[in-house]
Amino acid sequence: MALKLTILGCGTSAGVPRIGNDWGDCDPSEPKNRRSRVSILVESATTRILVDTSPDLRHQFLDNGIDHIDAVIWTHDHADHCHGIDDLRAVFQQTRNPIPGYARPFALRSLQQRFAYAFEGHKYYPSICEPIALDSDVLIGDISVRHVDQPHGGITSAGLRFQHQGKSIVYATDFGKVTDDMRALYRNCDLLVVDALRDKPHPTHAHLEMTLQLVSDVQPKLSLLTHMDNSMDYNHLVTILPEHIRPAYDGYVKEI
Repeated sequence: MALKLTILGCGTSAGVPRIGNDWGDCDPSEPKNRRSRVSILVESATTRILVDTSPDLRHQFLDNGIDHIDAVIWTHDHADHCHGIDDLRAVFQQTRNPIPGYARPFALRSLQQRFAYAFEGHKYYPSICEPIALDSDVLIGDISVRHVDQPHGGITSAGLRFQHQGKSIVYATDFGKVTDDMRALYRNCDLLVVDALRDKPHPTHAHLEMTLQLVSDVQPKLSLLTHMDNSMDYNHLVTILPEHIRPAYDGYVKEI
């Protein structure tokens, strides 16, 4: 194994089903349609990197047997990507060492302001995260990480390319437009995990047609759709998509 991906959550900001037991077009009898908020784990034999701290992080870690990480990267500061930050306390307590937390400088400033206690500590509570600006390529353990800014409404999110021993995983969620810089970074990766909110166009997220065009442009070996809402039924997507493009599901694991 060079790299391993675990899909911790692949749902939109409201999850699937939405509150009110709203499954939309998703078949509630298909377990792969139950989607928590988006987050992934990328790991080598020696390094574990969490991407985003979703509001469902505690259950995601319990469901996947995760009790430690070496770093966390936030793609941006929207609630469904960061409001589970407090669950990192239990991870911190394993080692008592603050967890390196990376984000683009503008997103990091927002996180430090909103969750000051996590980065600075408070009275009897130590800090649980060490803030690190993601402003250049970085090496976390033995995994190299490159990034690109993706248009996401009025802000940008960080698209990420993880590389180790010649293998690559790209994580591209929460974008509403595709740029040439995105195409350049994502081209010819082994695995692309990519935003596909719904079939209809959306002002800040990729819809299915946009996603399929990006896949065609960058030619990954395998693509997984993520950040899907309750209009995206798992089995329906399996029947209409080519074999090299699959819908993700919570708990999906892929080694490359």
